[in-house]
Amino acid sequence: MIKKIFALVAALSIAFGAAAEFRWGPTAGLNVSSFFWKQKLCKTTQLAGFQAGIMGEVMIPGIGFGIDMALKYHLNGATVNFGEHEVWASDGIGNQKVWMHTLEIPLNLRFKWTRMQGLERYIAPFVYGGPVFTFNVATNRQPALEHPAATIGLQCGLGGEIFEKFQVSAGYVWDVSYQIRTKKLDNYSARAQGWLLNVAYLF
Repeated sequence: MIKKIFALVAALSIAFGAAAEFRWGPTAGLNVSSFFWKQKLCKTTQLAGFQAGIMGEVMIPGIGFGIDMALKYHLNGATVNFGEHEVWASDGIGNQKVWMHTLEIPLNLRFKWTRMQGLERYIAPFVYGGPVFTFNVATNRQPALEHPAATIGLQCGLGGEIFEKFQVSAGYVWDVSYQIRTKKLDNYSARAQGWLLNVAYLF
């Protein structure tokens, strides 16, 4: 799957032509997320996590369109009140902080305002959106839950590039497929959603 994603990125870069500009650099940020269940059986509250990794950007000079991609470690989760329900309390399972350790590959289309009579050299706003491919690596102890090997989500957001090097962005991400599912109740699953705040430095 990862090879196919990077092959797609390479093909898009070639399609943009020789004039396309590629930059890359480290990125890190914070997230606030929660799980949204198919039915409102478990009360769930948000937790704050973080992400860090490497991102790249391919832009077409002059028109402001391009793509960005990244490979990031991501920690997100939520507190789930299993202990309020007999189906789990009878097994000694109480309220639990559920943490997911994942590798994420976001692939976004973006538009950056680059024609502002020189102002773009100091600050250039941008918007972005696209799919997120998530691979579950590990979790904390979760006796009530199971999870798939991978999930797919979507994200969108906006931000600004400062001095043509630093990028600060904020966005929202939501799963299309489920990230966790209970072992005892058939098809009782939840998708993750939350806010992201990222900072990147591009060479």
